Amino acid sequence: MDDSLARRFVAEVVGTGVLVLFGAGSVVAALRVGGGELDYAGLGMVSFAFAFAIAVAIYAFGTTSGAHINPAVTVSLAATGRFPWSDVPAYVVGQLLGGTAGAALIVAAFGGDAVDVGTGGTTLADDVTYLQGIVAEAIGTFLLVIAIMALAVDSRAPAGWAGFMIGLAVAAAILVIGPLTGASLNPARTFGPLLVTTIGGGATEWGDLPLYIVGPLTGGAVAAFTYDLIARPRAVEVAPAPIGDEYAVEPAATSPGRRSDPLS
Repeated sequence: MDDSLARRFVAEVVGTGVLVLFGAGSVVAALRVGGGELDYAGLGMVSFAFAFAIAVAIYAFGTTSGAHINPAVTVSLAATGRFPWSDVPAYVVGQLLGGTAGAALIVAAFGGDAVDVGTGGTTLADDVTYLQGIVAEAIGTFLLVIAIMALAVDSRAPAGWAGFMIGLAVAAAILVIGPLTGASLNPARTFGPLLVTTIGGGATEWGDLPLYIVGPLTGGAVAAFTYDLIARPRAVEVAPAPIGDEYAVEPAATSPGRRSDPLS
């Protein structure tokens, strides 16, 4: 792993760790305050915790790694030619490690109580079928990746708004599909708490993990291709190389016309 990729790998670890620590951690906090129950008002607070954590991660690490902090985002960008497939494994491993580290820090802060409530992990509601869960996760991730394409990928987007608005897109998705699946939208966000809960001896549903992979990957890819088809951002791209790979060069060598916005 070269120095550039190593630095981006670490950025993805830390960025995803921040997302899980303060996002999933807010679920544990809400359950603690609510006596083990999470009502819709509590879900609203959780959604904003995720929004702020994602915004911080994007603004902090967007110029280093693109702040994907989500395997579904990395794969979607690679599928549309905006990210090299050769770097996908390093990014995904970094995101899974970050999600696990973030979940471990939740347990370190809250103790065994966090494990008892699944470390803020996502679960499929009892009255929701597996297929409905996949569809719900795909819908939520579609909104997330559409926001990323519009605000962080498209060169016509207003500068400086990406982190804030992408975070709010996640908040909106949580408010809608949270009661159905927990609104993961991110395989790493589900994997980390699931693994840490298992290690801690808590109850887990590993059988649900595939839906948190298939749904986000499908929804993200559909969103990326849909945005390209309708909005046609490539028609106004100046740089010959695909946007989204500005992290591969130092700022002084960046080609004219390339954006420096993060790709969350």
